[in-house]
Amino acid sequence: MKIAILGASAGVGLETVNQALARGHQVTTLSRRVESLPEHPALTKVQGSSLVADDVRQAIAGADAILVTLGTGSNTQPTTLYTDSAKVLLQVLGETGATPPVIVVTGFGAGASWDYNGPVVKLLFRWLLKDVYADKSAMERMIVAAYPRWEMVRPGRLTPGPATGRYRVLDELKLGMRVGAISRADVAHFLVAQAETPDRLGTYPALTN
Repeated sequence: MKIAILGASAGVGLETVNQALARGHQVTTLSRRVESLPEHPALTKVQGSSLVADDVRQAIAGADAILVTLGTGSNTQPTTLYTDSAKVLLQVLGETGATPPVIVVTGFGAGASWDYNGPVVKLLFRWLLKDVYADKSAMERMIVAAYPRWEMVRPGRLTPGPATGRYRVLDELKLGMRVGAISRADVAHFLVAQAETPDRLGTYPALTN
């Protein structure tokens, strides 16, 4: 199948590229930098921005699934990257009329999941990540309201390390639930599996070890 990955040059995005290629998929990436991406005959690299409609249009053309793995790295300053990118993606999808699954990585703490974090994590978010997660939450709402085939993936704290396949997928928000660390590689494993078999559309799965 053909998978488009928006935000692919580092972190979860880069892990997802490598795993999708290893599983035999055709992959098209969109990222500002392409130096970190592997050389592979099944990989098409689009160097550009998720904020530019022509770049997004080129990246998602003919895609069977779209994975959105955008991130701001260690930058905790207020941002509109997530909502601005969502506007562009929805615009392009509306123009094409195509409705591939759109699987978006946000984070546990976005949307309603905020209320299910522990007090220490809430304090950390208030000091460091409040504005970033406000934009992630707004992106979730925007896509859910405008697009029929979506999935919002909310991993816990991202860590380095290999894909183990031994992680938990929590489909419901429950009092006392614990969402801790998970490797970027395991998040990528889940994303590729969902691209192949999107059986959680319309849900907000949380990922944790």
